[in-house]
Amino acid sequence: MSGDGEVISKPLAAGGEQNAACAASPLKAAEGTENDRSLGLVITFGKLRILDLGDLTWAKERALMCPVDKLGKVDVYIVSHHGLVNSGSPALVDAIAPRVAIMDNGTRKGGAPATFDTIMGSSRLKDLWQLHTAEGSDARHNVAEPRIANLPGPDAGNTLKLTGRMDGSIAVTNGRTGETVEYPAP
Repeated sequence: MSGDGEVISKPLAAGGEQNAACAASPLKAAEGTENDRSLGLVITFGKLRILDLGDLTWAKERALMCPVDKLGKVDVYIVSHHGLVNSGSPALVDAIAPRVAIMDNGTRKGGAPATFDTIMGSSRLKDLWQLHTAEGSDARHNVAEPRIANLPGPDAGNTLKLTGRMDGSIAVTNGRTGETVEYPAP
C-alpha cells in the first residue's frame, strides 16, 4: 500500500468509497523522516484482511484515505507507529473500521491518549490489545489488564499472538495470561 514515500494510486477492490471522515481529520505536514517511507501492507488470507502500515505518518496515510478510501474495511489493524499521535488519523481508522486492533507500543513509546480514543471510537471495533501498559497515559487510556501483554515494571517480553483463519475469524492470545479470545467471522 505504501513504500519509499509513495502510496498506491488506485483503490483496492475493497476500497473506492468517498471518505466522509476526511473533512474532520486535521491535516499534518509530512515529517521528512524514514517513517514517511514505511512499507505498508494489506495481508489477505481467504476472507481475512490485516492492515499493517508500519510507521507510516499521518500525512502519508491521508493519500490512502482522502478523498477516497483506497483500502476498505479490515479485520485487524496493526496500529501504526506504536500508537503515536503522528500516525493513525481519524480518517484512516474510520475508513478501515477494524474489528480488532493490536498496538505494539512500549511502556513509554506510543499508546498516546488521542490515538487510543480514535481507535476505541471505531464503529466495528470489538477489542484493542496493547503490547505494554502505556505508562505515560492514564487508566482511561489503557485497555483492561487481560488485553495487555506486559504490565508496568520490568519488561517480561510477553507477546500477543494473532491467529487468523481463511473464513475471517480471528483469535488473539495474551502470552502473559495464556488467555485466548476468539472473534467469529463477520
